[in-house]
Amino acid sequence: MERPPSTAQRRAAFRAILAGQACIHPASVHDPIAGRIAADLGFEAAMFAGSVASLTVLGAPDIIVLTLSEFADQARRICRAGAPPLLVDADHGYGNALNVMRTVQELETAGIAALTIEDTDLPRGHGVGEPGLLSLEAGLGKMRAAVAAREDAGLVVVARTSALNLVNLDEAVRRARAYATCGADALFFTGVNDWDQLASIQAAAGGLPIILGGTPASMADRARLAAHGVRVALQGHQPFAAAVAAIHATLKALRDGTPPAELKGVAPAALMKTVTREADYAAWTRDFL
Repeated sequence: MERPPSTAQRRAAFRAILAGQACIHPASVHDPIAGRIAADLGFEAAMFAGSVASLTVLGAPDIIVLTLSEFADQARRICRAGAPPLLVDADHGYGNALNVMRTVQELETAGIAALTIEDTDLPRGHGVGEPGLLSLEAGLGKMRAAVAAREDAGLVVVARTSALNLVNLDEAVRRARAYATCGADALFFTGVNDWDQLASIQAAAGGLPIILGGTPASMADRARLAAHGVRVALQGHQPFAAAVAAIHATLKALRDGTPPAELKGVAPAALMKTVTREADYAAWTRDFL
């Protein structure tokens, strides 16, 4: 049986992605089995999003009702099961800059490889429609706090801004320039919709690697993304939605009277043995029991 890479090895592997010349698509994972499947399929990295965490742990939409401990516990389970290097979306750090420090500490001990902290003003206040941005000073305070809080220099801290979604390109560029000076290892942007926007952001990033939170189909060229400094490009979180659809279809079929033996889309026994690492447990039982 082969041991999964250590936490240090996974952090080094994620840093190698950022230092490389290619752009990779991470696997969106939500639990230990999904993490193992991503590893078995050869994904270089995995992503555990705040929205997916809220769905998985609470069955709730992405409105910042998940707690730090719930998020960190699920991240720990995914890492412990042998997922690829895990990038997690730590949202706003669950509070102010001091809460960000606590967030980094909890997630670092969970075994993740990288985390993002964003400058969106979350959770939304009373009477507020769409959330806005924190002031640049507050955003910088959070990013600097995140960098200061990590104990392992191998942990990757990513400064994330929603400025392009919530304000405009000029503000995204301004924040890119500022966050490039705070000690973060990479910059994360959402809302990039064309190559001109990406070129402006790359010019402001100060040479830091870029992570994109999804791109339109017109920007699906990974080689061109890589040439613009993008090292990680998210593709969405379809695996969780697919799992929901599969569970719904299976339960509905059973409720409608379909015999279990006639169900479609059920994982074969060989796959279940692989993803549960049954052979390892059998060996441990033989050796230690």
